[in-house]
Amino acid sequence: MEPYKIILVDDHSLFRNGLRGLLERCAACRVVGEAASGEEFLAMLGGVDADVVFMDFAMPGLDGAQTTERALAQRPDLKIITLSMFGEESYYSRMVEAGARGFLLKDSDIGDVIEAVETVAAGGSYFSPQLLSSLTGRMRTREDAADEQLSSREREILVAVCRGLSNQEIADELFISKRTVDKHRANILEKTGCKNTASLVVYAIRNGIVDI
Repeated sequence: MEPYKIILVDDHSLFRNGLRGLLERCAACRVVGEAASGEEFLAMLGGVDADVVFMDFAMPGLDGAQTTERALAQRPDLKIITLSMFGEESYYSRMVEAGARGFLLKDSDIGDVIEAVETVAAGGSYFSPQLLSSLTGRMRTREDAADEQLSSREREILVAVCRGLSNQEIADELFISKRTVDKHRANILEKTGCKNTASLVVYAIRNGIVDI
């Protein structure tokens, strides 16, 4: 198997160098590009092929959300993982809306980083365990009950989505057809106003549908 091709976007060269060193110790990863700003990343985007992009949120000029939106407008196939020291929910909500597929705190273990790369490169979504625990703790103080607009079957499928299962895997587990899962998933997206799997995970955490 070819190594995952990775681009690092962060305005701190010391952090980029450290992350590059950690990733390149892993045979499954290869850093193919670096950028110190959103503008620099967008300028290089046309000439570099990558499986995963690690994107800082707080950067001078374009922030991570603005950069992600513009990058995905050019390359919808890009899979972007947010890197941040921030714990506030608003940063992650913005990145979800922008289209990020994964979320890592900058002090995450290298094992979490590699797991995030593998999961997102395969088409899934990844949230660092520390971040999920933090988000869940804060959200429960603001919302007492789970959302009631979804049917029991839709909630069941949403939980399976949060576990990282594909539509076919969900169909096999629930003994229903993939077409039925496709229809339920479309209904869930419409009812919740979510755009993708990452936003569904955040929605499920917010509304007490999944636990950590």
